[in-house]
Amino acid sequence: MAYLGKTVEPIHYFGASKETIQKAQSLRKKMTKAEKLIWDRLRRKQLKGKRFRRQHPINGYIVDFYCHESGLVIELDGKIHDYQIQNDNKRQKIIESYGLKVIRFRNEEIYRDINKIIDKIAEQL
Repeated sequence: MAYLGKTVEPIHYFGASKETIQKAQSLRKKMTKAEKLIWDRLRRKQLKGKRFRRQHPINGYIVDFYCHESGLVIELDGKIHDYQIQNDNKRQKIIESYGLKVIRFRNEEIYRDINKIIDKIAEQL
């Protein structure tokens, strides 16, 4: 985004680098099955009229889904997250330091009962 001849990234990127922003853009083309299922229910302001972004850069991280208006981050955890709990906790603390709320769901939860997951997200909005 250009402002007075300078490139300025939107405030909702929380200082994400150009590289992180570019990586997020490429990840949008490679969504997982669970991400696609959730995205089909969040896109186009379907949930309580709130706009969600997918694969959104926040600082040096890329979150699965983000609602700027509500300050809500949604993370979907596949099996790899079983082995990176410490990293996930550190990452979550940094994201929460911006005043954002992070909620996490396992992919299996989404496959088992997506309506329940959507209800939980709606409660947080």
